[in-house]
Amino acid sequence: MKYSWWSYRFHAREKNVGWRLDYFVVSDALWPRVTGAEIHNEIFGSDHCPVELDID
Repeated sequence: MKYSWWSYRFHAREKNVGWRLDYFVVSDALWPRVTGAEIHNEIFGSDHCPVELDID
């Protein structure tokens, strides 16, 4: 399971015990142009990681 946020407590990120707190909201008109989404949990530096939305 991929998460976009982990608590700094109890080594949550190392145990991959997190939440999906970061979202994209798109309109019905834009939805057909969405080609993908990804959570980049391999990137460190914060209690959150980047999330990506691909739009064509």
